[in-house]
Amino acid sequence: MRLEGKVAIVTGGGSGFGEGIVRKFVAEGAKVILLDRDEANGKRVAGDLGAACLPLVADVAQLSGMEAARDLAQSTFGGLHILVNNAGVGHLPAPMETIDDAAFDRIASVNMRSIYNGARALVPLFKEQKAGVFLNVASTGGVSPRPNLTWYNASKGWVITATRGMAVELAPFGIRVNAINPVAGDTPLLATFMGEDTPEVRAKFLSTIPLGRFSTPADMGNAAAFLCSEEASMITGVAMEVDGGRCI
Repeated sequence: MRLEGKVAIVTGGGSGFGEGIVRKFVAEGAKVILLDRDEANGKRVAGDLGAACLPLVADVAQLSGMEAARDLAQSTFGGLHILVNNAGVGHLPAPMETIDDAAFDRIASVNMRSIYNGARALVPLFKEQKAGVFLNVASTGGVSPRPNLTWYNASKGWVITATRGMAVELAPFGIRVNAINPVAGDTPLLATFMGEDTPEVRAKFLSTIPLGRFSTPADMGNAAAFLCSEEASMITGVAMEVDGGRCI
């Protein structure tokens, strides 16, 4: 119960890594606002978790979405201590010059602007209470880019740098900021990264991961719970690779 008494917002919590984080947080004693644009998946996950998890349909690319989650956490659970910026999107593998404006803007809005919005909505509160934790979900693509995913890779590199910048600026206020860098996982985004989901393509991806398997939602939940708990009270500004050794 390392998160007992904590209240968290998890964006993109209705599937994939976000779902794993939500489930682990509740198992560790947290109350969670599950923010997702997919109402059906949000309700599915929250329905399994009872009163400890409340779904909210909102857009992380809009400041109003983050403010709504903040306000709901405070009014329903009586406080707010953690924001996990998990929501993210990718694009199908393609030469960088062929990615159109719409795809680029979507990546920038969801992968980058959402973190900016989260900071605007929550930093004043966290400063006031002299405590708070941000956890940003980046990617091994921000450390060791794969070809034909350049703008996705770049957005995750931005997340890592933003994490470090936030950590330095917010440390004097008792606020910690970390990131996790997952390798490709068996989630709805996997086909986006691979271009096509075939045994041959999966084998090629797995050959780049020394431990020989994809990340799982449970892997991300375990790492996130540690970094957001008091056990990690001396850890800030870290982008922890949860990647089976891919970035070695």
